[in-house]
Amino acid sequence: MTDSASTGAAQTRRYEDILVVVIDHPPVNALSATVRRDLSDAIAQAQTDTRVRAILLLGAGKNFIAGADIREFGKPPQPPLLPDLCNQIEASAKPVVAALHGATLGGGLEIALAAHYRVALASAKLGLPEVNLGLLPGAGGTQRAPRLMGAQAALDLMLTGKHLPADAALASGLVDVLSSEEDPLDAGLAYTRELLALNAGPRRTRDAAEALADRPAQLAVVNAAAERVAATTRGLYSPAKIVDAVRAAIEQPFDEGLRIERALFLQCLDSPQRAALVHAFFAERETAKIPELKEARSRRLDRVGIIGGGTMGAGIAVAVLDAGLPVVMVEQDEAALARGRARVEQVYDLLVNKGRITADERAARLARYTGATSYDALGEADLIIEAVFEDMAVKQAVFAQLDRVAKPGAVLATNTSYLDVDRIAEATRGPADVLGLHFFSPANIMKLMEVVVGRHTAPDTVATGFELARRLRKIPVRAGVCDGFIGNRILAVHRQAADMMMEDGASPYDIDAAVRAFGYPMGPYQMADLAGGDIGWATRKRRAATRDPALRYVQIPDRLCERGWFGQKTGRGFYLYPDGARQGTPDPEVLAIIDEERRRAGITPRPFTQDDILRRYLAAMVNEAANVLHQGIALRPSDIDVVFLSGYGFPRHRGGPMHYADTVGLPSILADIRNYAQEDPAFWKPSPLLVQLAESGRTFGSLNAA
Repeated sequence: MTDSASTGAAQTRRYEDILVVVIDHPPVNALSATVRRDLSDAIAQAQTDTRVRAILLLGAGKNFIAGADIREFGKPPQPPLLPDLCNQIEASAKPVVAALHGATLGGGLEIALAAHYRVALASAKLGLPEVNLGLLPGAGGTQRAPRLMGAQAALDLMLTGKHLPADAALASGLVDVLSSEEDPLDAGLAYTRELLALNAGPRRTRDAAEALADRPAQLAVVNAAAERVAATTRGLYSPAKIVDAVRAAIEQPFDEGLRIERALFLQCLDSPQRAALVHAFFAERETAKIPELKEARSRRLDRVGIIGGGTMGAGIAVAVLDAGLPVVMVEQDEAALARGRARVEQVYDLLVNKGRITADERAARLARYTGATSYDALGEADLIIEAVFEDMAVKQAVFAQLDRVAKPGAVLATNTSYLDVDRIAEATRGPADVLGLHFFSPANIMKLMEVVVGRHTAPDTVATGFELARRLRKIPVRAGVCDGFIGNRILAVHRQAADMMMEDGASPYDIDAAVRAFGYPMGPYQMADLAGGDIGWATRKRRAATRDPALRYVQIPDRLCERGWFGQKTGRGFYLYPDGARQGTPDPEVLAIIDEERRRAGITPRPFTQDDILRRYLAAMVNEAANVLHQGIALRPSDIDVVFLSGYGFPRHRGGPMHYADTVGLPSILADIRNYAQEDPAFWKPSPLLVQLAESGRTFGSLNAA
C-alpha cells in the first residue's frame, strides 16, 4: 500500500496503481445517501489521479453491498441518485473491478453490473429482489443483467427475487471469475493486476451484445414470461413492469432502455402495492419488539424435547434438527415412535430426491435425532414442546408428567392451536416456565410462530420462545391467551361470515373464487378441505356448550362431516378429489345438501356478487382483528398483519388486513358493519376500537408507532 486511507462510508486506499474503494457502512453496507456520495467522489477523484490505472470496489465486513438503506424508505431521495452513480461508474475512463462477497443484492448488484469486471468469492450471493417490495431494479439492473445473462436468466433473477450463489452467477455470465481467496481485497487485487498486465481497459456492460444477439429468440422468452406473469401473479403490479423493462433492453438502445426502466420504476414506486409490501417488510421486523425482551434474555437452549411424532410433531422435529439442535422425540409406544421417525425421514428423503440437501446432510441431521417411549428421556432438555392431540385433558396429563421429569429451568411449551395455555400451565408447579408455541403446518416450512404468553409466563421464558424462533428462522408474533389466539380466533369469525353467506345464497365455490380473486392462494372451503374438516368439527363440538345462543349457527359443514367427508384425505369434502387428486372439483351433492339446509333453516337464497362476498368476508376479519387488538391479545396492528401474511395466505401485496383496512378507509368498513347489523345484530357488533378510530379520523397504522 502506498497511500493513506480516507475516512467515510467509502474509504480509499491506493495499492501502487490500483485505487481500492472500500464501502464501509455497518451493518450490511446498505446504499445510503452518504455511501453514494462518498463512492461518487472516489470515482471522480480517480479519473484525474495519474497514479491510478484501475479502481477496485469492495465491501468491508461480511458483505459487498446488501441493497438499499431501509432507513431511507419513504423519504425524499438525496443526490446522487443510484442510477446516476451507476452510470458514472460505467463511464469511468479507467477500468473498474468489483470484488463480490456475501450479500450483493439489489442496488449493490446494480453497482457491480455497472463495473467493468466482476470477481466473486465463494461466499457471494447475488440477487435483484426488488419485486419483493413491489419495485423493479431502477438503476440499470433491468438493462444490464439481460446483456450479461440473456433474457431468461435475468427474468428468473428479477421475477423470483431469489439469490444466486457464486458458482451459478459465474455460469450465467453475471460474474467473470471465481476466486478461491477468502479475503475480497486479496481476490480483487489479484484479478485487477491480471487485467492490468493484459492492458485491459474499460469493458462497459451497456455495450455487451452476445447474450441478446438472437433477438427473435430473446423476444420469445419475454413474450412467454409476460403470459406466465399474467396467469400466475394474481394481480401483482411490478412483475409485469419487470417484463416490460427487459423487453426494452432487447428492443431499444441502452439509453432509451434506461429511460423506460426509470419511468416503470417510478410507476411502481407510486403503486399502493409497493406501500403494502414495504409495510409488510417493516412489520416482520417489528414483531421482535416485545416488552419481555427489554427485561430478560433467553434461557439456555441447547437440547429440545418433542412429545408426539404425528404430522405436527415430526414437522417441528425437522425444523429443530435443521437449526442444528439435537432432538429427543417421545411417543407412547415403539410403534408410534417408529411412525414418528419415519415421518421425519420421509421429509429428508424428499429433500434429497429434490436435490435440496445431500445424503450426507440428511445423515448429519438424523444423527441429532433420538427417540424414546419414556418421559424420563427428557430430563436434559432445555425446551420441551408438546405436540399431542388437541384435547385439554390429554395436554394437562402430558404437562403433569413433564413437571415430574423436566430439569429446573426447562421451558415447557404447548403447540396448541386454540386451547387455554393458562389451564395447561396449571398442571405444573411452575407456570412461569410454560408458554404456547403455535407452529403452523407444515411446521418445517411455514414461517409463522405465535408465541403465546400466559398469565404467569416469565419474561425469560418468553425470550426463550423468541430465541427458538430466531434459530428456526421463523417469524415470531407475541399473542395473549384466548380461544384461538390471534390467527385462529379471527379465522373462526370470518369463516363464520363465509358460512352465513353460503347458507344465504352464495355457493362455497363462488366464495372461494372471490377470495382467490382478492389474491389468496385458495378460498376458505379449499383450505378447510386441505386442513381436514374433522379438525374444525372437533373445535365446534368443543365450543358447543359455551356457544352464545343468540349467534347464528350454520350446520352445513357438520352435515358433510357426519358423512365422513373431511376433505382431501377422504377424497371429498366441499370438493371432490377423485383418485387422490390435489385439485378439487365442485360437488353437486354438496350443493344439494346446502339447498336442504337452507330449506330446514327457512332461508330463501339470494344472490351475492363478488364484491358483496369480499366486503362481508373482510369486514368480519377486520372487525374481529380490532377486538383482538382492543383486548391486548396482539401488541400492535402490524403484528396481526404479519400473522395473516405469514400463516393464512393473506395477499402480501395488500399488506395484511389492518393495512388493507386503512387503505379502504375505516369509516367505510364501519358503515358496512353497521349496515350488516340491521339483519344480524348479534354477529355484526362493531368493535369499540374500530368505532373509536373511524369516528376520530385515525387509522390502525397510527397505533403501530405507539
